[in-house]
Amino acid sequence: MESPRVGVVRESMLHRPLLIKPALGKTKSRGLSYPGPDFVFGTATTVQDGGVPEAISSWHTHTMSTRNREAERDFIALNREGVKSGLVTAKELQQYRATHDIRQQPLTREGFRRSAPARIPADASFGITNRPSTPISELIEYKYAQRWLEEQQAKDKILQAHQHKKAQLGRIQDTRTTLLRKSRPLPEAPSMWKMPRFQQVGPALDTFRDPEARKKAMSTHHSESTSRRGILGQGTYTVD
Repeated sequence: MESPRVGVVRESMLHRPLLIKPALGKTKSRGLSYPGPDFVFGTATTVQDGGVPEAISSWHTHTMSTRNREAERDFIALNREGVKSGLVTAKELQQYRATHDIRQQPLTREGFRRSAPARIPADASFGITNRPSTPISELIEYKYAQRWLEEQQAKDKILQAHQHKKAQLGRIQDTRTTLLRKSRPLPEAPSMWKMPRFQQVGPALDTFRDPEARKKAMSTHHSESTSRRGILGQGTYTVD
């Protein structure tokens, strides 16, 4: 059922896809002309081979044609014979191949026959073997975790024994006394510059009781400054 047309219906309306109106319930036509119902698509077969009966009654086999076919040179055999003759360099082998000629054997039908496959025993099974099942009793009893803990404890014992042995074989650790013995006293820093008018003036504040106490404190500070942090040697000790 098509929608009614108004006006003149031209022939181009039946061939142009843009002018063709789709019919209800049918695919839209492309405007192409098709042959009649008796037309057969495809290519006609002209070869008369007899069909299946002739193929079953007479089976034709093909043989390899060796006519007008020269055998190729066998370079592997030439190189092998050259090495047997004592020739090892590339130049000598090239000269040997130029003066000698060995051809390959022509291929026959027997050369294409495949060897029979190896016989497989009747009880052989193919595929990959299954993984052994996990014992449920060991999972319930928590044996895998206990085994892992025992292995870790054994590794820790071996590591501690190794570290203890290494500490015994190592050098003796330095102490504060050994550092003081090895260190050299720092050179005395030059006095700060003063104006000539203030060189003979003494300090305004003296916290020591007497000059002897001051000398003793300065000597102690000078001897301990090597083991203290800081430029002036007044920081914390470098050896705990």
